[in-house]
Amino acid sequence: MFPKNKIIHGDCIDILKNFPENCFDLIFADPPYNLQLPKNRKLVRKDGSEVIPVSDKWDQFESYEDYDNFTKNWLKECQRVLKTTGTIWVMGMYHNIFRVGKIMQDLGLWFLNDVIWVKIDAMPNFNGRRFTNNHETLIWAVKNKNCKNYTFNFELLKKMNGGEQMKDTDWNFAICRGPERLKDENGIKAHPTQKPLKLVQQVLLTASNKGDLVLDPFLGSGTTAIVAKALGRDWVGIEKEQKYVELANKRIMNYKMTTVKNSRDTVKQNYYEIKKV
Repeated sequence: MFPKNKIIHGDCIDILKNFPENCFDLIFADPPYNLQLPKNRKLVRKDGSEVIPVSDKWDQFESYEDYDNFTKNWLKECQRVLKTTGTIWVMGMYHNIFRVGKIMQDLGLWFLNDVIWVKIDAMPNFNGRRFTNNHETLIWAVKNKNCKNYTFNFELLKKMNGGEQMKDTDWNFAICRGPERLKDENGIKAHPTQKPLKLVQQVLLTASNKGDLVLDPFLGSGTTAIVAKALGRDWVGIEKEQKYVELANKRIMNYKMTTVKNSRDTVKQNYYEIKKV
């Protein structure tokens, strides 16, 4: 079996093979995007400051075939450990999401929605040769096309959305910045792809209930663990990089988990707040 509410250090493909079938109610996966950034190329803002790109080894693959094999292997294991009443959410950008989506369908995972996270204050396109990329995609799917009794908290989402049925494009959240953004001793991002708490919070509020078991096979900075704990879900996190295991453990220890129901007059979707103390 596996320890609940703990981070497991290691490669998720190897670790998941030791998990039993049909044990997770929700899987949230924010895998490497295979960004394929040119080497030795610097991105500079208008003020002259340098943009720190995602150049870590864990996001580097030899070829599309290499990336596809990696994607198929981890998705196959996630599909195996997902309950028939559970759902899986996979994040990506234009760099990878279409390849990921094809592999998911080839494995028999059945799509429910593709949800668009509109990133408030997204980084502009500095060279003026493309549109500003201000969204990412979340594919929401079930184990196979025969799965019908998955969790979807329709009424809660409607209430969060001011009484209107929530759409797959209503997910408007600021990028991770300010006090929420983790930084190292030099003031540099501690994790280059840290996701905002409110984004992961909305995933868990959409498709899980208190007491459910949540898996994040690429835990990174620990956002999923924090949100799961705050909302009364159990969780299991897997992380390959030791420095991120240490970062996430420290972050989890430094958060006090509280859930606060907002008044009717507050901003849409901010139904719960996760506060750092």
